[in-house]
Amino acid sequence: MNMQSGIYYWPTTYPDAPSYPVLERDAECDVAIIGGGSSAAQCAYYLAGKGLSTLVLEKGRVGSGSTSTNTALIQYSGEKMFTSLAHTFGEAYTGRHLMLLKEAIDDIEAASSKLEMDVEFRRRDTLYAASCPEDVERLHAEYTYIKSHGIQIDFWSKSQVEAHYPFSREAAIYSHNDGELNPYKYTHALFQYAVKHGVQIYEFSGMNGHHVDEKLKRTVISTKTGYHVSARYVIFAAGYENMDIRKEKQASFVSTYTVTTQPVADFSTWYNRTLLWETARPYIYIRTTVDNRVIIGGLDDNTYYPEDRDSKLMHKKDQLIVEFNKLFPTIQVEPAYYCAAFYGGITDGLPIIGKYPEVPGSYFLLAYGDNGTVYSQLLAKKIVQEIVEGHSPDLELYLQDRPLLVQA
Repeated sequence: MNMQSGIYYWPTTYPDAPSYPVLERDAECDVAIIGGGSSAAQCAYYLAGKGLSTLVLEKGRVGSGSTSTNTALIQYSGEKMFTSLAHTFGEAYTGRHLMLLKEAIDDIEAASSKLEMDVEFRRRDTLYAASCPEDVERLHAEYTYIKSHGIQIDFWSKSQVEAHYPFSREAAIYSHNDGELNPYKYTHALFQYAVKHGVQIYEFSGMNGHHVDEKLKRTVISTKTGYHVSARYVIFAAGYENMDIRKEKQASFVSTYTVTTQPVADFSTWYNRTLLWETARPYIYIRTTVDNRVIIGGLDDNTYYPEDRDSKLMHKKDQLIVEFNKLFPTIQVEPAYYCAAFYGGITDGLPIIGKYPEVPGSYFLLAYGDNGTVYSQLLAKKIVQEIVEGHSPDLELYLQDRPLLVQA
């Protein structure tokens, strides 16, 4: 799958990232992780020190896939509102999901504090604005729902928005204690942590195929280097390229675009350097970086063809800058990096842990959606819990065949 194109910012922040050897032998392990991006790193982090031999197979370089284009807004709210999820899945189900997302953000912060480099995790508040007057009522309903679960959140009127920002919106949700990070550094640092706890990582050692040995009850992975890995469990954590391994009918894809600017001298008109997004569809989302750049993303396009996606990049880049200037006319920004990429979501609004009868002992980590990093942290933790302890009570919430409605 041709996932992305353009000029990437995150790899420039860690130009001396470590490399790992190529697999040049047959191997056996308890757990094999397919992929070398953030989802795979989060799995490796949770498996580190658990007494299970773990091996990671990456087809290229660690962090070279969607991790390089991930904008890493760390939030519990997503494109599908919790009020909508509650109608689909029920109150008990959705309330538990909300609590697990909040826990996952805390887990990202805890993991970041253990790592040997600054992965640029910072707590940030979020302004989620109504893009038109018609959205105010449902935005307030969303605020009421989230507030009822004990989360620190405010509902701002038009005058409150105007008092804090140089733009106006009819209303907005102001969320406290979301976050941001550098996904490239986070991925590398998690892998470095895992290696120090016995996890083996191999680059340029992509999977060529796999089959289940029924007699041994193990999965045998053949690699493009000509060797075989036999594993008790396999976690397919290859991001969107999981779809090349096994299609999931609930996954869908669009094209999305991102601009990272040159450093900005003055953010004084940007209240708390909050994360910004809106109710419009397609929407834009905005954050800052530790070296004072602005990341502007969105303007999703319903195309699944790489050539079509890439042909629109320059126009979308300019359009994203224009949209930013409408919000902050006094902040001068110049594009430095820009890219186009496929962006995946799940039709019912929740990420998926795929457990399929034809591949026993395997887990497909599908953290698709606008909270991908948070979803990955949550799903990785639950998968590893089931592998290590034999059961994870929350894992069933995210299986591909979850029920559409669970009553409280």
